[in-house]
Amino acid sequence: MTHPAGTTEPLAYPMRRTCPFSVPEGYAELREHPTVGRVELPTGALAWAVTRYEDVRTMLADNRFSSDLRHPGFPLLMEHQRPAPEFSTSLVGMDPPDHTLARRAVAGDFTYRRMNRLRPRIQEIVDEHVERLLAGPRPADLVSAFANPVPLMAICELIGVPFEDRDFFLRISSTVMNATSADEGARAMRELMEYMDALVTSKEKEPTDDVLGRLAARPGEPGVPGHRDMVGMAFMLLMAGHETPANVLGLGAMLLLERPEVLEELRGDPSRMPAAVDELLRYFTIAEIGNSRVALEDVELGGVTIRAGEGVLGLTVGANRDPARFQDPDRFDIARSDQGHVSFGYGSHQCLGQHLARIELEVAFTTLFARIPGLRLAVPMDTLRFKDEHINYGLHALPVTW
Repeated sequence: MTHPAGTTEPLAYPMRRTCPFSVPEGYAELREHPTVGRVELPTGALAWAVTRYEDVRTMLADNRFSSDLRHPGFPLLMEHQRPAPEFSTSLVGMDPPDHTLARRAVAGDFTYRRMNRLRPRIQEIVDEHVERLLAGPRPADLVSAFANPVPLMAICELIGVPFEDRDFFLRISSTVMNATSADEGARAMRELMEYMDALVTSKEKEPTDDVLGRLAARPGEPGVPGHRDMVGMAFMLLMAGHETPANVLGLGAMLLLERPEVLEELRGDPSRMPAAVDELLRYFTIAEIGNSRVALEDVELGGVTIRAGEGVLGLTVGANRDPARFQDPDRFDIARSDQGHVSFGYGSHQCLGQHLARIELEVAFTTLFARIPGLRLAVPMDTLRFKDEHINYGLHALPVTW
């Protein structure tokens, strides 16, 4: 097979973004090739890379592709991401029919109505962190002072993490997602999973009024996870519910501060913030590794036959910039009418927490820019450091002043 860029060699993945507002150049090469191409992962394994919008949606909706990280052909970036035998893969790594039952058991906790009930508490969390920001020194790092802790506090409220443990969660979740070595990642993963194991045990002994506590109060019901699976679910909720909105908050604030005309539109009409949040989610597409799969049988996709046991990456960063689906996809436009991005995945594994993430982002951006109208970047854009080498795209820091 001929690969992009006129070579028979697979492209290396992950690929760095040469501009914070653009996708890696290799994605366009992969998308424009007549058939799906292959990439080489940091482990040395090869995987198919699906970048076209329709191909990504087709793959994510096809149960012949498995989400089980324990499968030997699953395309992991680092080996420590494979769950230890004593822990579950959580909802993210389940396949039907187990996934169908387990998701049904918890879906009621993640409806828009249920998440909207958290809006007042989310507003309190945001207000508290804006107050701390205003009371602190200038310049301030918006990532560490606001973008990271706000979603963390919200997800801890949801799953029932004791307040005194939240600094631990901020540190350990960042290490798991941004580890620079396999050993560091493995140690952090085990430390976090051991904590989750203890947390779930405490909920089983004395159920509380939160997602984990309500599940622990329903042992034996169809689809309700047992202890091992609940530990995996707690891990998944924490990581997905913290990292993605935190990175969107940092990157979104950076973009809006660089586009004062857009920011003024939003200040003048806050009802447009939901559309702006959706466009930020499409434009940056923070996380895509959760859309990895492994073929359970031979499947035709994007002009090639993917053999049973071969790994596939659903590169939603590329799909969300596919000109066949989005008009002028590289333009940030809060009035965009061609929505339907796949930033939260697609199909049966579409992100459970998407309503919570949207509410958090809407409240956070609206409050931040209303309370600090003079907010501005404290350093030139070209000095900012981005998480190009990490699983989830984002900013290491965002110095601001006012």
